[in-house]
Amino acid sequence: MLDYRKMYFQLAAKVADAMDILLIAQEEGETEFMNGEPFSGLKIITIQDENRDSE
Repeated sequence: MLDYRKMYFQLAAKVADAMDILLIAQEEGETEFMNGEPFSGLKIITIQDENRDSE
């Protein structure tokens, strides 16, 4: 008979490991972006909400 409890905890541990890897990669990417040179082509645009009532 399979030990489903053991299998579940092994899966949960692997999922937690994967989440840790993804979080570290995100943090490293954000740090690299913040320490990099400014992007000259960056533009900020404003999008108006058409569903918002006029006040």
